[in-house]
Amino acid sequence: MSKGHFTRLLRGLWVLWLWQADLVSGSTLWEVPIDLFGSFSNHTTSLEWEPQCQYPHLQDGIRITADIPPRLEGSWVSTRCEVRPGPEFLTRSYTFYPSRLFKALQHYYTDSGCEEPAYSLVVRGKLRLRQASWITRGATKTEHHLHKVGIVIHSPGAMHQLAARLPSVCVGLTLGGMVPGRLYELYNARAGRDCLGASGYSMMELGLVRVETQHQPHGGLVQELFLGDVHTDWTQRTYYRPMGYQQPLQNAMHHIHPCPACALLFRASEQRPPVLPHVPAATPLSLDGRWVSQRCEARPAVLFLTRDFTFRPDEHSWEGLYRHYSEPTCSQPTFTLRASGHYAQGGPSAKVAGGTEFVFKVTRVRVTVLEGATARVLNETRRGSCGK
Repeated sequence: MSKGHFTRLLRGLWVLWLWQADLVSGSTLWEVPIDLFGSFSNHTTSLEWEPQCQYPHLQDGIRITADIPPRLEGSWVSTRCEVRPGPEFLTRSYTFYPSRLFKALQHYYTDSGCEEPAYSLVVRGKLRLRQASWITRGATKTEHHLHKVGIVIHSPGAMHQLAARLPSVCVGLTLGGMVPGRLYELYNARAGRDCLGASGYSMMELGLVRVETQHQPHGGLVQELFLGDVHTDWTQRTYYRPMGYQQPLQNAMHHIHPCPACALLFRASEQRPPVLPHVPAATPLSLDGRWVSQRCEARPAVLFLTRDFTFRPDEHSWEGLYRHYSEPTCSQPTFTLRASGHYAQGGPSAKVAGGTEFVFKVTRVRVTVLEGATARVLNETRRGSCGK
């Protein structure tokens, strides 16, 4: 089975997930009163807890809960250097206040280790929780309004790059007018200044939120904030409605220890971006062995899954087990996909420093259906079409 046919199989099941989401829209989990979202409440009486996570193959003795509506007050930071399509390398530090105001810091870098800052964005605005998402189960839809967006340049290279991207009328960001370390305003709602469209920047990730709490066996807590995924096409980011999540941010007060990046990000500012400690690359690179998901993953097109890969370098073969579920705690299985094939390792990536190019080929995919709705959808496909 080719990669294209494998992708179409997943897309074909997307309609099923939308149909299932509509069926469960009247369940207790989804009946979230709208008036609860009028303000950020700290009272536990306003929370509805999801069932305990039931995937022991991912977490050893860790209980995971999620509260609806999510409580966002506090500071949330990246735990490592993040990579977005482009490629873009960044760290994030977001603070949400009880007044529903927020401040978001995004620091962009020229390298995949986030050691060489290029520029920082500081975003101020207001966020209002709306209602539970009927597409991405377990998530909450929001409405955000930007008040101001500023940018601080940290390197000559970033100055040239941004000057080429932005029109000269945008806050005087001409090649000769930029000064590293100075804050330039890209957006001001009251003043009517808007250079975000030209820069391709948006905060659509705030359109989808979820907060999970990990209850550690020793009594500690780890809180994670999941925000909406960012479109891979830069030109579509300003209007893309997220259906999955990015790498989660962790609460600055309740994070996994040790976390060197957490403290650096918490103390950083737009003028003083964090420089993450150097992490030496593993040499030589080897995929040998078994690799599994750390958590229940949420993907666009309403997919909740875990992944379990086995690589055999001597045979240049690989096998992947994709366990799919109907909800974000990965406790209600729907179907599994077991894919296998061959792979070849290439040279170093020309776009992502420290990365290595690989070519994978899928030669076989088997589907195991675990509940009736999925079985009915597959049984209704045209005879002989499955597997093509």
